[in-house]
Amino acid sequence: MAKKNDMTVTTLDVYNILRSKIGEKEAKTLVEFVEQKVTETFENKKDELATKNDICNLDGRIEKTKAEIIKWMFIFWAGQTSIMVGILALFLR
Repeated sequence: MAKKNDMTVTTLDVYNILRSKIGEKEAKTLVEFVEQKVTETFENKKDELATKNDICNLDGRIEKTKAEIIKWMFIFWAGQTSIMVGILALFLR
């Protein structure tokens, strides 16, 4: 059970609004329920969140991948050009 001192300003505002509408006990229960659900949701999702370090590592991997793609594109282009030159040489003989 959360104490009023542990609540944030926003939570206190919500608590005060609800207290005047639905009563103190119900407002406190509702606010605690919402806080618990938010905490549970964050705990369930925190492993899926990317940190700045994750993003930096991803940028590095993207750069390496781009370099590899360019390298292989050049190799295939050179191979295709060699084959085309060979085929043209056969036809011109």
